[in-house]
Amino acid sequence: MACADGENAMEDMSAIVLEQADRLFAQHIDKKVLSAADAGHWPDAPWRAVEDAGLPSALVPEMKGGAGLTPDVGANLIRRSAFHSVPLPLAETMIANALWTDAGGDVIAGAVTLAPVNPQDRITLVSGAAGTILRGIARHVAWGQQAPTALVLAHDANGKAFLCRVPTAKARSNKTRRNVAYEPREDVDFGGVQLAASDILPAPASLGVDGLMPFGAAIRVQQMIGGMERCMDYALSYANERVQFGRPIAKFQAIQHMLAIAAGHFAAASAAGDALTESPRLGDDALAVAIAKSRCGESAGQVAALCHQVHGAMGFTQEHPLHYATRRLWSWRDEWGAEPWWQDKIGRMICAQGGEGLWPLLVDRPAAAGAA
Repeated sequence: MACADGENAMEDMSAIVLEQADRLFAQHIDKKVLSAADAGHWPDAPWRAVEDAGLPSALVPEMKGGAGLTPDVGANLIRRSAFHSVPLPLAETMIANALWTDAGGDVIAGAVTLAPVNPQDRITLVSGAAGTILRGIARHVAWGQQAPTALVLAHDANGKAFLCRVPTAKARSNKTRRNVAYEPREDVDFGGVQLAASDILPAPASLGVDGLMPFGAAIRVQQMIGGMERCMDYALSYANERVQFGRPIAKFQAIQHMLAIAAGHFAAASAAGDALTESPRLGDDALAVAIAKSRCGESAGQVAALCHQVHGAMGFTQEHPLHYATRRLWSWRDEWGAEPWWQDKIGRMICAQGGEGLWPLLVDRPAAAGAA
């Protein structure tokens, strides 16, 4: 009975956190904020609001100063932020704090981004008379200059992995670009950045050969699910409100067919994303991440296209808010590995297990996650 009461209390607390976060996002994220973010302005007031609510440390255990949310609640929190198109690196900060505190550090103050994004970009740690410095360039880093801190995965000369807490002000931005959603993506040169001993921690064992890739991909998976839900919400509302030939267009079979296809893609993507929450942390299970990122990327493209079709010409205007969701879907599906990259990973993981290992790989997820 005590165990059941504890589970009910946790469920109640999780529901309260999600409800408050949803209300906070709705209150602070509007068209004015989104338009300003598109123009390159950092949304300071919304960030202060999420900080005051303790959301950046939501996935950090309570004993380490966080909210101690479970992976499923954390995933839903990321989905709700994407539903509202929150133009902040909130999800990156949540995952970065979870990784950093797991490695033994304290909660990082302010917004945090993750680097490197691409597996071919390698950051190295070099020890010398002047101390420990970083070498290397990370490309397409989200909010690479606007976030005060970057959590960087670096390797020493022996190949040992370390997590480094790096003030982005010390790094150089080689190239500033924006994705289709106008979110900043920087090429950051960490060469010559000197670090204190307290800014370097041995990387957790869960960071395997792909480094931060599964964790970044897990973020985009949950964000795409939230963005697709927003698109579906807009499409359903519009179809029921738009009247053509004397009746709502939702009554027409062609529109119903498009909405049904979109709903099927959304359901499949949600199921794939839910599988990530069975691990201790989002991103721990490499195979589940690969499947989810691939499936959600496919679904995101289909849902965005179908919802634009339902809206017709109205959906392509700047005045209608649909584009805030669809532009993010088009961007997120390509970041932290597009579908072909993760599909290749799936094939390689399955082939490495051999024929006899395929079934255990699919059904014995905790064991498979540890092996990955």
